[in-house]
Amino acid sequence: MPKHLPLFAQHEKDAEQIRSQGFRDVRVLGEGTAFNGVSLVKTPGQHGSDQALEVAGEVLGDVCGVVFRHPAEKVLYLAGDTIWNDHVKANLATHDPDVVVLNAGDAQIPVLGSIIMDAEDVRKVYDAAPRAALVASHMEAVNHSVLTRAELRAFSERSGTTDRLLVPEDGETHAF
Repeated sequence: MPKHLPLFAQHEKDAEQIRSQGFRDVRVLGEGTAFNGVSLVKTPGQHGSDQALEVAGEVLGDVCGVVFRHPAEKVLYLAGDTIWNDHVKANLATHDPDVVVLNAGDAQIPVLGSIIMDAEDVRKVYDAAPRAALVASHMEAVNHSVLTRAELRAFSERSGTTDRLLVPEDGETHAF
């Protein structure tokens, strides 16, 4: 990746690490970050349960999501590496996104459980954002993810969420 391109980090600690790798235009996300006419709003998330964070918080690290807004586009909420929690619920209520991208592969740490959304979490987002299209990602891409696309699609059919939940194949695109 060219070192002159702008990169966004969730906080100064991450920005410093990115800069140490030779990147020159590293920006820290905040409440009022803008880029080429797009507003970027950093949102909180939680990479696992409270118990998982107590035991493995240093490894799991900090996480955030980002809401993207442009006057001529739909509002996009990229939830990031989070499970369903009060942060996500509040982010959905505050930003009322049109499209929500969820890391939904149910990545797990043995004994500590899920560190990103599972099928039930996806259902909770579906219920909390009744007009948003949901896009599930992070399946079959990380070795500690246990939820497959086929399993999430089957869950979606059983739970009646196929009208707004997309589970795309690699490289598949959709217009919203």
